[in-house]
Amino acid sequence: MTSAEAPIHAPDLMAPASREAVESPVPLPPGMGAAIWRLLSRFMALLDRQPPVVLWLEMLLLVPAIGYADYITGYEVSVVLLYSLPILLMVRFADQQAAVFTALLCALTWWWADEKSGHHYTTAFHQTWETTVRLAYFLIFVLCGVSVKERIALLRRARQLEREIIRISEREQHRIGQDLHDGLCQYFAAVGCSAGSVKARLDRAGSPEAPAVQEIQDLILDGVQQTRALARGLFPVQNDEWGLPSALDELTASASHLQGIRCTFTSNASTAPIRNDCATHLFRIAQEALSNAIRHGAASEATLRLLFTDAALILAVEDNGTGFRAGDEDQRGLGLTIMHYRAREIGGRVTIRNNPEGGATVSCQVPLAAIRLAS
Repeated sequence: MTSAEAPIHAPDLMAPASREAVESPVPLPPGMGAAIWRLLSRFMALLDRQPPVVLWLEMLLLVPAIGYADYITGYEVSVVLLYSLPILLMVRFADQQAAVFTALLCALTWWWADEKSGHHYTTAFHQTWETTVRLAYFLIFVLCGVSVKERIALLRRARQLEREIIRISEREQHRIGQDLHDGLCQYFAAVGCSAGSVKARLDRAGSPEAPAVQEIQDLILDGVQQTRALARGLFPVQNDEWGLPSALDELTASASHLQGIRCTFTSNASTAPIRNDCATHLFRIAQEALSNAIRHGAASEATLRLLFTDAALILAVEDNGTGFRAGDEDQRGLGLTIMHYRAREIGGRVTIRNNPEGGATVSCQVPLAAIRLAS
């Protein structure tokens, strides 16, 4: 049983997660936060594109400016944190050697400002010790900055690899789906036609074997339908306005037929189309959530909901299985990771929570502005 226009209550899908909930580690920056985030991203991209000579010029201007500010404020007021700005600037946009050179320059500039501002030490050892401590402090900034930079580089590389794996997976699924539809389905359809011809000849001859051949033909044609359903599942979303609701409807029908569970689909589908790549990601999230409910949750019933609100799209898969238990991360780790990744790729987040009455709900919320086709 499916319905294209059944009502959906948003509060059910947006209910607070229980203690067992697993949420995406990267929340969406809302409202003004998103605008500030975009502004900072553009500024960092601008700094990334500047020539190295400009970067060095900025550093050589910034360090004396900080040293002068240190001088005029006197040795009683410490501005040592300001020296971290040119150091981190070189760490982020240059290399480790440049950052170490900047740290040495900052230490010398601090020593000059400290000396000129009238800070007199009782012994030369005390002055040498203070300068060494400042230099060590600046070098620690370099080490920490380099470590963070390497970590960010590894995360970016991991994101690139994830994106490439998903792209290759989608391409191969598309290819296999086409091969199943154009090759195996056509082959079995031809076998079914041959069986039908044999059955017709046996009918004319009055042979008692005709019902057995009819049964064989029915089994072959049923296999053709199942193979076509598998092919549609491998590359299901059509590039049109109703592609996602139609694909999700077929997913629930296929699950009911092939998996033997009661699976329903409800939607208040909007007429505003969304991008095909986003629709594919959402379909795969629903497919993985439904597969987890059947394989790991032992669910006998599942409901898939697609809700369009004024600002967001909400996709939810609710089941009556065993729920999400502690330790399930080991069994479902890769699937959950891919679901979270797909959601992040389209600007959304996945939330998993156990239902009070039993079972679990996997929901994905995505801002419409991030997935809607440009008008």
